[in-house]
Amino acid sequence: MTMIDASPVRRGQEQKRSAILTAARELFVEVGVERSSMDAVSARAGVSKRTVYDYYGDKRRLLLGVVENAGETAVSTLRELAEKHLPDAIALDAHGGLHRAVSAFAAELGGFLATSTNYAAAIKLISENESLLPELEDHPLDRAHADVLAERFAHFASAGLLELDDPGLAAEHFHALTTLRVLNEPARRRTDAERVRQIMTDGADAFLRAYGRQAE
Repeated sequence: MTMIDASPVRRGQEQKRSAILTAARELFVEVGVERSSMDAVSARAGVSKRTVYDYYGDKRRLLLGVVENAGETAVSTLRELAEKHLPDAIALDAHGGLHRAVSAFAAELGGFLATSTNYAAAIKLISENESLLPELEDHPLDRAHADVLAERFAHFASAGLLELDDPGLAAEHFHALTTLRVLNEPARRRTDAERVRQIMTDGADAFLRAYGRQAE
């Protein structure tokens, strides 16, 4: 019996989904969610309106899809940066190595925040349409962000490089001192890469002063 390779079909589906999300994100940012029509989304994406409805059902769920897609990309980027800058081996390099690694991690994460149009669009859309997105309250993606850092911080604590009882709380504090400070900046300043880098590295320093193991 001949097996049928379904991968071209799956690739086609993902390409259509990506095109729909990109078109919707651009239109929602340009003219607003209310003034964007499913016809306009389908036309920009180069697919039929029926395809848009088949994938997302209605405009509200399409908006949620745009935001969730940005969140998934952000989590993926966070994992990649954690693996790059905060590997297990850093424990062998003691406190100076940890400080350099956390600062580099924060700086590169800030670069992502300053340059990702997808992420910036999601932040704008959430702020303007929060009432349409009740699913975002206690969303699993929020937990996923914290879990990436909590796992790393727990490892460094077990290696004697950090002093903490609750890795999840420490992750929330790191987020508050870095990413949330960037997001609280005026929109025009969030694209200033140097300012964002400074905010992120200052936050990383404050985090390490609070949680770094004190010299005996």
